[in-house]
Amino acid sequence: MAKISVPVPYQIPQEQALSRIKAYVAEAKVKHADKVNDLQESWNGNVGTFSGSGSGFAVSGTIAVNPAVVAVELTVPFAAIFLKGKIESGITDALTRLLA
Repeated sequence: MAKISVPVPYQIPQEQALSRIKAYVAEAKVKHADKVNDLQESWNGNVGTFSGSGSGFAVSGTIAVNPAVVAVELTVPFAAIFLKGKIESGITDALTRLLA
């Protein structure tokens, strides 16, 4: 397994960022239910843990909504590491739009 870390800075209040991210995750679970299997998530304060699979790859990780930075940590199979740049830019773009 390989690790991918994506920090995304933001400037809105932390509680607002957390609320937006939770809503986004809930929406994504419904929107991508046909592509993602066994998606599990749980939240403990400002830290969410998740796991699931899609396109033959299992993924797990955490989302920590810190006061000025959202830190996403993913664990992906080594076979998916060639997608690292695409994964990082996708997460950065989505969170930048969401937290603007």
